[in-house]
Amino acid sequence: MERKGRLEGKVAFITGVAKEDSIGFATARVCGEEGAALAIVDIAEKCADCAASLESMGFTASSHVADLTKADQVARAVDEALAAHGGIDVLVNNAGMVIFGQDESFVPFQELTEEQWDFDIAINLKTQFLVTRAVVPHMIERGYGRIVNVSSVTGPLVANPEESGYCAAKAGVLGMTRGLALDVAKHGVTVNAVGPGWIATGSQADGEDVGGLNTPLGRSAYPEEVARVICFLASDDASYVTGQLIVVDGGNTIQEYKGPSELYY
Repeated sequence: MERKGRLEGKVAFITGVAKEDSIGFATARVCGEEGAALAIVDIAEKCADCAASLESMGFTASSHVADLTKADQVARAVDEALAAHGGIDVLVNNAGMVIFGQDESFVPFQELTEEQWDFDIAINLKTQFLVTRAVVPHMIERGYGRIVNVSSVTGPLVANPEESGYCAAKAGVLGMTRGLALDVAKHGVTVNAVGPGWIATGSQADGEDVGGLNTPLGRSAYPEEVARVICFLASDDASYVTGQLIVVDGGNTIQEYKGPSELYY
């Protein structure tokens, strides 16, 4: 008997997919491997190149360009995906951290401008709010949905200097995840979050790989390792899991000592 994929017949709407060495692209590929049709979204037009790459792998994929901090553009992208695929069963809110082509900024809290604070909240939290608000009524109407929000260990569990805005936004993602999970549970919709630690993506900053080397597992995660957790939460294998944060950090947050292991254990 041929085994069907865990997302066979489902449509996955995935944000933040403009680079092939990213969590977003890895999530789209893994969901495609599990049978999902893909609607990928990003502010960058290179999203179309990612869709073409996914289609070359044999998956059904559409691309949609939108600034996800703008409600009208979010609504248009969702409408396009619904028209292309007939529905949305899975939503993965992955977009955040930086805009494609820009560098991440690091500013001490006391020097943080209101504009910089608003940007951090908008790109990391407001985007997830706007996309979810546009998608969840369709899930409620159909009595089924899986929402997976990409948070971080940074904010909900730990913090980094000069990243107060990012920390606040990612902690907010977890709060929104839990509140929304209660609002929609009786409608057949689950809502969960993943908290990546050090991940070897194309946007991993210089020095972050060293952080990965000092995790208990001794390396940064591959994007696919986060993607597979996302896919699990998006599947019916996680049908009784909601309102949770699943940490994907190689055990980093459970260890007190975070220096070279040869100096301690």
